[in-house]
Amino acid sequence: MYQALNAFLLGFPALFSIVNPISGGFIFREVTADREQDRAGLARQVALYSLVVMSVSLWAGSYVLEIFGITLAALRVAGGLVVALSAWNLLNAPERHEARKQEQATPTAGVDDVALFPLTIPFTTGPGTISVAVALGSSHPRGAEELAWFFLGMTAATVALAAVIWVTYRSTDRISRLMGPRGSRTVTRLFAFLLLCIGVQILITGVEDVLGPLLARR
Repeated sequence: MYQALNAFLLGFPALFSIVNPISGGFIFREVTADREQDRAGLARQVALYSLVVMSVSLWAGSYVLEIFGITLAALRVAGGLVVALSAWNLLNAPERHEARKQEQATPTAGVDDVALFPLTIPFTTGPGTISVAVALGSSHPRGAEELAWFFLGMTAATVALAAVIWVTYRSTDRISRLMGPRGSRTVTRLFAFLLLCIGVQILITGVEDVLGPLLARR
């Protein structure tokens, strides 16, 4: 039980920081500006799809990388670059960034059309989330009993985060009304900066993974 708690405390904060459901809720609200009657259903579907993406990345990601010959270091470098560049664009021009996201979502007519793409991938659980989930999954213990507790704790973390995404996204109108347009924009910029830091950290970790073995040979 203690090992499951440790796994939860490791997985939930790591995934929460990269998913950032609070900032994502504001983007969700902007993208679904013309779909107010569908927001509750969209929030539920995005949370469900996010749970699937995080779970698959957590438990099957490392094996998929091995099949295609992709190293975890390469995933971290690529994921870190994507997250950092996306955060940089959002930090400097959030209005234009959100408008572009809304343009990508509005041409489709059905709820299912936007729930998976782009609301789940890449807005909610993008390359950064997949990279973090794969990294967490690859650190699993080898023993059967320890692996079972690790699986329980990490699964609980993904389920808890999916619940947070659902509650946050469906309540985004209330949150936005309480904070106002200026407050919402400020929070978006703040979380964009934090996301930029996370992307840079993922990139640094990937570079260390690449250069570490090379420097050790000297």
